[in-house]
This record gives sequence, C-alpha cells and structure tokens, in this order.
Amino acid sequence: MQANDVLAIANPDLRQRPQQIASWGRLVGFLLIVAALCAGGMALQHASGGVGGASTGQFASHGKAIPIYLNLIIMEWALLFFCWRAVRSRGGNLQTLSGGRWTSWKGVAVDMGIALPAWLLLLAADYGLSRLLGPSSTKSVDSLLPHSLLEVLLWIAVSISAGVCEEMAFRGFLQRQLHALTGSIVAAVLLQGLVFGLGHAYEGWKAVLTICLMGVVFGALAAWRGNLRANILAHAWQDVWAGWLQSVLWR
Repeated sequence: MQANDVLAIANPDLRQRPQQIASWGRLVGFLLIVAALCAGGMALQHASGGVGGASTGQFASHGKAIPIYLNLIIMEWALLFFCWRAVRSRGGNLQTLSGGRWTSWKGVAVDMGIALPAWLLLLAADYGLSRLLGPSSTKSVDSLLPHSLLEVLLWIAVSISAGVCEEMAFRGFLQRQLHALTGSIVAAVLLQGLVFGLGHAYEGWKAVLTICLMGVVFGALAAWRGNLRANILAHAWQDVWAGWLQSVLWR
C-alpha cells in the first residue's frame, strides 16, 4: 500500500485532486517572499560577525532582542496576509487556509491530545538528528532568547504568531497548492517541507534538515486531520519550549 493510499484512508477527501486555491502568480510570489526572508536572515548572520556586530558565535547582541521579536511578529502576519489575499482572489478566506475553526471544547481537547504526541515526535526527531549530525557551526541565537518578563511575553507572542501564520502559510496555502498541481498529497507534503526547511537556510544546513523534517511531520498531520488546529497548537508550543521554557526547566 502506497503512502497516498494510507493518507486517503485516514482522510477520504484526499482521494480527489483538489482545485488550486490561488493563481500560479501567487504561488511564485509566495516562494519569492520565502527566498527574500531567507536572504534577510543570511544578511543578518553576516552583519552579526562584522564590525560593530555581535561577538563571534552569536547571531546578534541581546540588546537587539525586542526589536527583532517585533519584526518577526510583523513578518509572520504579513506572510499570512499575503496568503489570505491570494486565496481571497478566488473566493477563499482564512478558513480555506486553516481547514476550519473549533466549534466545541471537546474539539479543543481532541486537538490538544493529538498535538501532544506530535510535539513529542518532533522532540525525538530533533534529538536524534542532533546526536547524528552534531552541533551546528552556525552563529548561535542564544543571545536573543528572552530574559526579562517583557521579553518572555513577546517571545510567546512570536511563538503563537509562528504557529498560526507559518502553519496557515506552508501547510494551509503552499501544501494545498502543491497538492493541486502535482495530484499527489505525498509529493505536496515533502515539497512544502523542503521549502519550509530551505526558508531557514540562514541557520545552517543542519538546522535545514531538522526543520525540513519538522515541516514534513506537520504536513502529514495536516493531511491526516484535514485542518491545522492541532498543527498550530504543536507548532506554537514547540517554539515556546525551544526558545524559553526548556531553559527555565533545565537550567
């Protein structure tokens, strides 16, 4: 039994090839935006090692943390705005990207129960790749992790923004577009995961592999569930954990 058949059994809607939710031009525009964001990250990496930048091995000085948090929030929501405008041109809306919202507390509980093992799977995969590949040589972002209460609150806002916006952009917009174009949900899951990872190329090739895997896991979860509710919960929690809570509990 092929992977397409397995996913189709879990979600019968995948048996039919979906229609494109936006134009080719919007898809190209999305890919160009991801490439531009990656280029911006690379430029920041380069600048942080230059004159007046952060110390060797650091991405940027901690004094720049809050402005960077705010910029990240703006960029996340700007990307979602682009995707919303893209699907709106064909009669879509935010639910086209998300697959629907919660209608009961039971639904919230079910999605939380699904998000937890998905997050644990991500942790196990991240640990396994770290053991296999070794530490990254890319400049550390540790100097940008939150310290003060304000920074922690902003980091949580960044994490929630990433959970909502990146899931709706990559799994809601890009994956559905690729499914429509290729006719294969497996190809769509793998390709969007690749784009998701390459969009973080400024973090180094080891991080790209980890983030590609993360994207594939989230893509498979979205294909199985037919919505992004559990994805958003797991993604946001993973960013809160990795950027703040893990260091608090394990210090």
